[in-house]
Amino acid sequence: MYYEGPTFLLLIAGIALAMWTQFKVKSTYKKFGKVRSQGGLTGAKAAERILAQSGVHGVGVEESGGFLSDHYDPRSRTVRLSPDTFRTNSLAALAVAAHECGHALQHAKGYAPLNFRHALLPVANLGSGALVWIMVLGGLFLGLPPLVDAGIVFFAGAVLFHVVTLPVEFNASSRALAILSNHGYLVGEENAGAKKVLNAAALTYVASATIAVLQLVRLLILRDSMRD
Repeated sequence: MYYEGPTFLLLIAGIALAMWTQFKVKSTYKKFGKVRSQGGLTGAKAAERILAQSGVHGVGVEESGGFLSDHYDPRSRTVRLSPDTFRTNSLAALAVAAHECGHALQHAKGYAPLNFRHALLPVANLGSGALVWIMVLGGLFLGLPPLVDAGIVFFAGAVLFHVVTLPVEFNASSRALAILSNHGYLVGEENAGAKKVLNAAALTYVASATIAVLQLVRLLILRDSMRD
């Protein structure tokens, strides 16, 4: 029979980290979403210009619904920006738009970590699905170690996806900051504001990876408790 014990603290730590990260990202985006850039470009116009200047052709820029729903879709080669990013000329909008263009540049140049992450996507989808938790929890309650082990292996694939995501996101942000500062999209203190937005956004990926690792450790501890 397994025993939760102190492993419950890992779950609480993960929840607390997720809540703090969400607060940090939203508050930072809200703060710099009110600061207009001197250049006056909207996120959409900036994205189009960045792609053109970088020699990346055939990538569309579209508006997507939802708050902070910004992402790059490699399948359709489209940069999708949330309404606040697409329509406004705030520091937050330019930073986020440039970040998503950074992913388009990674794709165009065959950035290896991005390709590896795409290859891991099917494994990540399987490892984060309900079936894995049914296997793990069912195995724990029924006392079937092989079933638990199988579920943990699948979940480990999802954890690996989160870890590989970190260099991909950090690199996209680095590309974004370089483009914004070197090509005159931002001037002076505006660069510091854009960096704060990107750093806050990066926290979400750090938090996701940390939470996934904590959950994996928790499962491994619970698995070991079956031997007692």
